[in-house]
Amino acid sequence: MMEAIYGAICGDIVGSVYEWDNIKTKDFDFFDEFSFFTDDTVMTLAVGWALVYCRGNYDNLSDEAIGAMRLFGLRYPHSGYGENFREWLISDNPEPYNSFGNGAAMRVSPVAYFAKSLEEVKELSYKVTAVSHNHPEGIKGAEATAVAVYLSLQGKSKEEIKEYITKNYYTLDFTLDEIRPTYGFKVSCQDSVPQALEAFFESTDFEDAIRNAISIGGDSDTIAAICGSVAGAFYGVPDNIKKFALDKLDDTLREKLAEIEKAYAEKAA
Repeated sequence: MMEAIYGAICGDIVGSVYEWDNIKTKDFDFFDEFSFFTDDTVMTLAVGWALVYCRGNYDNLSDEAIGAMRLFGLRYPHSGYGENFREWLISDNPEPYNSFGNGAAMRVSPVAYFAKSLEEVKELSYKVTAVSHNHPEGIKGAEATAVAVYLSLQGKSKEEIKEYITKNYYTLDFTLDEIRPTYGFKVSCQDSVPQALEAFFESTDFEDAIRNAISIGGDSDTIAAICGSVAGAFYGVPDNIKKFALDKLDDTLREKLAEIEKAYAEKAA
């Protein structure tokens, strides 16, 4: 099972009802009947589909990522895309627009499953990110997330993962309790990826990680999706949470997820 992808989807769906109605506590209804998938889920599956379509040769991954993101995005045009990304989706000739938005990080987790090494994780992360989010902070946010997912899949400890992240990407010199009272809605990588990663580092299990991410407020669905991708890779996703999220997807997205999983299983066999 591709637990990081499930983790991102679960985080997105659980966080969806709190994005515009922030809650500054971990004590909230985890299985809200009004939860829904957003662009975080759609674009994560688009990236996964692009990787599958490459069939192991990633020379054209950037072009495949553009095609898949536009295909999925235009099928789900009202999923909460940012204005600039929405314009990118409908453009006849989509070009990167120097974005450092956290959309770079929320969609990147599938690369950790198709890369054969840490260096290839970084290469694939760049290829699926720079097509739109080519600002250095956008590249960094996506890469840090993909690396954390990959290291989790490799069985590294939280201490080892955090050491790598702090050495190469972000100084995590805060706790969630310290930032929770004043943290607000921020959509840049540099102002949400560190917080999402810290939510994972302070967690005790998958559900706790998602509760941590949502409890600080801000862009709740995306922070929880980023956190969820790493937590899913590290802990796995409990079946009841996975079922809750799958029930919120439509048939097409469930089918695409199953196809991505099947292709990965065949590749890994």
